[in-house]
Amino acid sequence: MKFDSNISKDEYIKFWKSNSNQHFLNSYYWGEINKKNSGRTPLYVGLRDENNNIVCETLLLRKDTPFKMCYLYAPRGYLIDWDNKEVLKVFTEELKKYMESINTIYLRVDPAVSYQDIDLEANPIPGGNNNYELFNYIVSIGYQHKGFYKLYNGNQPRYTFRTINKNYYNFEEVEQTISKTFMRSIKRSYNYDLVIEESNSIDEFYELVQKVSQKDGFKAYTKKYYEDIFNEFKKDNYIKNFIAKINIDKVIAKFEEQVKSEKNEDRINKLNKDINFLKENRKSDKDLVIASLICIYTENGAWSLYIGNDNIAEYTGTVNRLYYEFMKDAYLSNKEFSDLFGTVGDPHTKYKNLAGIYEYKRKLGGTYIEWLGDFDLVNKKFWYKVLPILLKIYRTIKR
Repeated sequence: MKFDSNISKDEYIKFWKSNSNQHFLNSYYWGEINKKNSGRTPLYVGLRDENNNIVCETLLLRKDTPFKMCYLYAPRGYLIDWDNKEVLKVFTEELKKYMESINTIYLRVDPAVSYQDIDLEANPIPGGNNNYELFNYIVSIGYQHKGFYKLYNGNQPRYTFRTINKNYYNFEEVEQTISKTFMRSIKRSYNYDLVIEESNSIDEFYELVQKVSQKDGFKAYTKKYYEDIFNEFKKDNYIKNFIAKINIDKVIAKFEEQVKSEKNEDRINKLNKDINFLKENRKSDKDLVIASLICIYTENGAWSLYIGNDNIAEYTGTVNRLYYEFMKDAYLSNKEFSDLFGTVGDPHTKYKNLAGIYEYKRKLGGTYIEWLGDFDLVNKKFWYKVLPILLKIYRTIKR
């Protein structure tokens, strides 16, 4: 087998499409997005057999440092059969040589491979499946594990909720995994005559995500960043932007007519509450986009990635409805899974609102998954120890 340090775009995408470990983060598209936005150079490398066929490949994101050195990151791991120890060992040996040739300090890799089956408290399930043997083998061939972190300590979350679609005979069975309170809010959203459709623009999404960032106190990415993500993955139809529209005037008129004929006092009060809220938040007599959910697809799976919404969407249950529509679309599109893209491994953490994020995603059902975590392949031991200190000083000065 021989190492290829420059796999072509077409070859890389073709192999990525066919590999069971494909992830949007180890795609060619993600590499190009990083080149435009993060100052990292994408490298597309792999291993070929004696017939020149690719047997494994990976995206490496290169970040240059002073003294003409660099460090590398392989997001969500190699496109490889992780059970094939021979290929993994040879590829690792070749990566070490390549790292030396380009003056690399270290390479970090975080495979989207399950570590062990866990319950909803993140405890291992007795007798459940695990990949302890693979974990130990990765360490034995030179990788350093960075620890079983529970929060968002690494490049990517080490836990997620994922609905495995093959486990369900139909989507009605998937609905049964969603919490009853969520399903009630999803069903309630139909009262507002929402129009759910796909949009080829992120303009409305960006306006909405700005509102969320101001409300929740986080800094949104630039519009260019979201546009680059959308445009790159849209080239091969690997991205969808689900939007929800409402016509407030029409809904108010409908509810006012219902009040006239309604006899139940509780129902009248609820209708009047809706009418008053909608009148107070009326912004236009036209269809209004109140929520937007950007989702990325691959051949195998689907991930919900970014959401923007306003207070009308929260009141009407539209946020839950969009996640529901995403999960339904992934199921009906025969994707193996729909992934809510990250949560914590400590359901009761007091840090920020991470426990709230866990609880929200838990209520949408799915399997709670723990990934192996981050591994570093170190080439320059001294600089590997010094680099975090230098980066901390640099970032402090920059701030």
